Amino acid sequence: MANVRSSRPNAFAAPCAPTTPSSSSASSSRTPQLLHNPDTSPLGLSNSNLHLAASLGHLQICKVLVSLGHEEDSNPALNENHQTALMLAAAAGHTEVVHFLCESDPSTIARQDVRGRDAIMEASLGGHDTAVQILLTYAPGGATSAVQSADADGNTALHFASSNGNLLVLRTLLAAGADAEKRNVWSWSAVAYSATVQAEVYLKSLMVDAEKRRRARSDASDLSRASDPRRAPAVRMVTSDSMDGS
Repeated sequence: MANVRSSRPNAFAAPCAPTTPSSSSASSSRTPQLLHNPDTSPLGLSNSNLHLAASLGHLQICKVLVSLGHEEDSNPALNENHQTALMLAAAAGHTEVVHFLCESDPSTIARQDVRGRDAIMEASLGGHDTAVQILLTYAPGGATSAVQSADADGNTALHFASSNGNLLVLRTLLAAGADAEKRNVWSWSAVAYSATVQAEVYLKSLMVDAEKRRRARSDASDLSRASDPRRAPAVRMVTSDSMDGS
């Protein structure tokens, strides 16, 4: 009988040596192009491995890439639109990835792409309220400062949330201190971009409530200053002797 060579792998062949974390790290340091591996296809926008993993919500892959030095020295990879992996994760609403990337490098939250948009705007545009809350929690300088940011056209995160009728995001942004009266380069406020009548009514009611709270805080502050004895105006006592001397 003719010998027949089996196409099946030899079950008794010596197993390949497992790749240790140290050897993986060393390999990635020798070949950084493999770690980033930008997509150079016509529609790839030069997205790196981390961009793709973040946009698809692959948390574990994101962790591996970051641990191997994908984002070393707080210098995040940018695609052709200057977008970070965090922006893509925020736009897609992948909250676990957003949380991980915010913890890894909070400074990327305020980064803006070629249109001037940041991760908070992207999450607001997509109506991802949980992602917005995470981003505001980790935003350097605080949530109030973060929601004042505007893109190249003067649109804030509130403009984007209003244009898509994202009611929960509207509430979150206003609670963080977003300025509902802020206008873009065409002099339009967020209310003017309301996607639906319901969104417009809801946003206006939130604005009224926010103004009431602001006035209440202002009145309480004025009352506190008025009742503080250290702030009482000084009174010059005039005696008869001083009058005679004058």
